[in-house]
Amino acid sequence: MGETRTVTSFVEQHDQWALLIMFALLALESFGLPLPGETALIACAVLASQGSFSIVTVILVGVAAAIIGDNLGYWAARKGGRPLLERYGVTRRFANRYLPRGERFFAAHGGKAVFLGRFIAVLRVTVAWIAGMSHMHWWSFLGWNAAGGIVWATGVALISFYLGDTAAAAIGRYGIFAAGGIVVITAAGFLVVRLIEKRVVEEE
Repeated sequence: MGETRTVTSFVEQHDQWALLIMFALLALESFGLPLPGETALIACAVLASQGSFSIVTVILVGVAAAIIGDNLGYWAARKGGRPLLERYGVTRRFANRYLPRGERFFAAHGGKAVFLGRFIAVLRVTVAWIAGMSHMHWWSFLGWNAAGGIVWATGVALISFYLGDTAAAAIGRYGIFAAGGIVVITAAGFLVVRLIEKRVVEEE
C-alpha cells in the first residue's frame, strides 16, 4: 500500500516521463531485479483513468516491457548463468544438484511455469532466469512469456483503470488474483442489487 502510494506520487510528479519510468521499472523487474514494476503499471493505469494518457498506450507499453525484460533475463541466464554458478564451489554444488532437476521440470512444465510466473511476485522476478539456466527452448519460452505478459499487463491495467485506487491497493498488497476477486464480488453485488430493485418494482 505504502509502496503503491510512493510510486504513484513519483509518477504524478513526473507525468511527462511516466510511461518511460514504467517501462524501465517493469522491464528491469522482468529482467530479474526486485523493483516495483507492477506498482508502476498500476500507477500509470490509475493516472490514465484520470485522463493523463490513454489506457491502450499503458497496456502496450506494459506488455512490451514485460516481454523485453523477460527475454533479456532469459538470455543473460542462458549465456552467463551457468558459468557464474560454476565459478565458486558453493554455487557449483548448488548448480550440479538442482539444475538437472530444473531442466527436467522445464522440459515437462516450462510453459505453464513461465505463464503463471508472470502473476506471482517472486516468480515474476526469477522465472526468466530459471528458464534460461535450465535451457528451456527459446521459442517455447517466448510464446508462453508473451501470452503471460499480454494477459497480465492487460488485466492489471484494466482492473486499475476501472476500479481505481481500491483495486490498485489490492493488487499491490495481495496480487492480481485478489483484485480479480474484488471484481467478481463487485459484479455479484451489482447483480444482487439489480435483482432486488427488479423484485421491488414488480411487487409494486
